[in-house]
Amino acid sequence: MEKQIRVAVAGANGRMGREVVAMLGKDEQLLYTGALDTRAAEEEVRARLDEMKPDVLVDFTTPHSIYKNMELCLAHGIRPVVGTTGLTAEQLDEMRKRFAEAQLGCIVAPNFAIGAILCMKFAAMAAKYMPDVEIIELHHDNKLDAPSGTALKTAEMIAAVRQEKQQGHPQEKETLAGARGANYEGFRIHSVRLPGLVAHQEVLFGATGQTLSIRHDSISRESFMPGVNMAIKAVMNLSGLVYGLEHLID
Repeated sequence: MEKQIRVAVAGANGRMGREVVAMLGKDEQLLYTGALDTRAAEEEVRARLDEMKPDVLVDFTTPHSIYKNMELCLAHGIRPVVGTTGLTAEQLDEMRKRFAEAQLGCIVAPNFAIGAILCMKFAAMAAKYMPDVEIIELHHDNKLDAPSGTALKTAEMIAAVRQEKQQGHPQEKETLAGARGANYEGFRIHSVRLPGLVAHQEVLFGATGQTLSIRHDSISRESFMPGVNMAIKAVMNLSGLVYGLEHLID
């Protein structure tokens, strides 16, 4: 058997964290070393890391904790796999530089569901030919950030290939503020938050006489685990930060 990868989990008691712990227990190549409470005192966190000696830290915490947790990984030579969204573009750029300088692997992924990654890639393919597009993302009502990291990543991929244009009527007016959603590079992103939802996204394209809908639904949080597993193994061979799981698949 290959050398086991030692994995700690920040946010292990959350819904996603519990799924990660269960997944780790099913793969002989991965060794779960324990939960890390990054909210604890700094001395306690450092002592816990010295005790667990993880190769990888999987982070499913809160948007307020990610940056500090990534700094912690840099200080201890640990490779983070980050599923928490909320990093600013400036923070992401800074972390790219720091992990590259440290020659340390890091993966930040807005979504770990393989189907969601394919949804993004398909949407980017379609945007070359159908530049009129809107994104609707739907999540549970305890999600803290809007729009979702997945929607923002999808929007970035679309904008990179889409013919630049401002959609909608030039004299369009919202009679209720926010009715048209967030404006991203001339197209719109809409966020829905309701109990009973997990993670869902629909990308709608319109053209003369036709529409195209690309949709992905995560019915349970188990859907994210194959991607987390893949990221843990991939990050061991990286020497810098990779943003988005699409870079790990063909």
